[in-house]
Amino acid sequence: MIDNRTAPYAVLVLRLALGILFLAHAGLKIFVFTPAGTAGFFGSLGLPGWLAYVTILWELVGAAALILGVWPRLAALALIPVLLGAIFTVHGPAGFFFSNPKGGWEFLALWIVVLLAVALAGDGAYALKPTPAAGGEQGGDHYGKARHV
Repeated sequence: MIDNRTAPYAVLVLRLALGILFLAHAGLKIFVFTPAGTAGFFGSLGLPGWLAYVTILWELVGAAALILGVWPRLAALALIPVLLGAIFTVHGPAGFFFSNPKGGWEFLALWIVVLLAVALAGDGAYALKPTPAAGGEQGGDHYGKARHV
């Protein structure tokens, strides 16, 4: 049974954790590898270099949306392709376990599952702009009602 009193706070914790993780990964691409270095790495994978800049921006915008609660259900879904791209281009061939050489896809799969959980569970507490529901209803929790906690 879902505890409707605390479930919005659980989603908030997931949103904040995911947002911070995506900020960290964007920061790694910006401050450690540099955007040009990340573009070069993407090129070495056979991907267009400009896709690195799009990925960095996508991670930053998605992280901010999750942390602030701006259409968080849609933001969670929008970040999944970034992780799938990482699995199919780099981490998938390395096997499942992240401890494998070149890192496996274990943690990326977990991130995808948690993003799906956020998308299914609702916007969570303290969402600044709840996700609009289909059919023009106010977005929010799984009852289709806005949750302003």
